[in-house]
Amino acid sequence: MTRTGIFGGSFNPIHAAHLVVAERARDERSLDRILFIPARQPPHKPAKPVAPAEDRLRMVELAIQGNDSFEASRLELDRAGPSYTLTTVRQLRDGLGKDAELFLVLGADSVHDMPTWWHARDLVREVEIIPVVRPGYSLEKDLDDLSRMFGADWARRVRELTVHAPSMDISSTEIRERVAAGRSIRYLVPEPVRQYILSRGLYA
Repeated sequence: MTRTGIFGGSFNPIHAAHLVVAERARDERSLDRILFIPARQPPHKPAKPVAPAEDRLRMVELAIQGNDSFEASRLELDRAGPSYTLTTVRQLRDGLGKDAELFLVLGADSVHDMPTWWHARDLVREVEIIPVVRPGYSLEKDLDDLSRMFGADWARRVRELTVHAPSMDISSTEIRERVAAGRSIRYLVPEPVRQYILSRGLYA
């Protein structure tokens, strides 16, 4: 049975920390592949300006080239409306079969917001959560609180699947700001992504 990690986000743009997080989750949780799924319209960030969808997808494709365990998906880009995670999970399961092993890879700070997600209780029954924790961050209080909503067994499983990532203080916001200011983003993003941003005039 294929173990698939789902890694979603705006990827505006994708950067080095995204890749490290995905590889750490794949390696430590024995995933067969990671699907990078750029969001068409992030439901929690409706007013956030993003680069065109096709550009964001192309940057993902450029960033992951050479890693056979990484795949880019346009699933959410081709679907109208907000990019709800539960809808994505169900679409993937429809294609892979009801017994598919699906894991949602997300930053540990996003776990805190899960009660606000669309149909959160249904989501946690249909996909396992792999939180990626950065140094100095603790999930314990969030999991204690969420266990009352999602159950103690769910919280225990999330603790078991937690992955610890190295400290990488890189953000898409910083990259966009640096581009707009004419500053270097070399090594913050893979070189093909850097060249694509400059050639397309993105974020300038």
